Amino acid sequence: MFLQLLRDVVDGTDGGLAGILMDAQGIPVETYVRAPGGVDMAVVGAEYSVIVKSIRRAAESLDAGGAREIAIQSDKMTTLIRMLNDDYFVAVALSPDANFGKGRYLMRAAAPKLLAALA
Repeated sequence: MFLQLLRDVVDGTDGGLAGILMDAQGIPVETYVRAPGGVDMAVVGAEYSVIVKSIRRAAESLDAGGAREIAIQSDKMTTLIRMLNDDYFVAVALSPDANFGKGRYLMRAAAPKLLAALA
């Protein structure tokens, strides 16, 4: 179930490279990479899980509420992160010229299905 949902988001986004469902401790639950030898999402997820924790703490300390979505753009890749709950997040890696909006939309649409499958 998780693999198919990740595949739908990545393959449904022009420029989608890979996706991962992670727990808050940085442990991957499921990973999907569109092209073999592509992005190592386990490493991406583990590294960004530290950033996710910091952003969540900052948002809460500012009384901004819980962080829901994070986007990190670099020269070679954009990473979209969507918080599912306190324990899980999903991240998708996109090429620099990817359809960012479609990736965000597909992640948002997949979030309730991922949560239901985690229950």
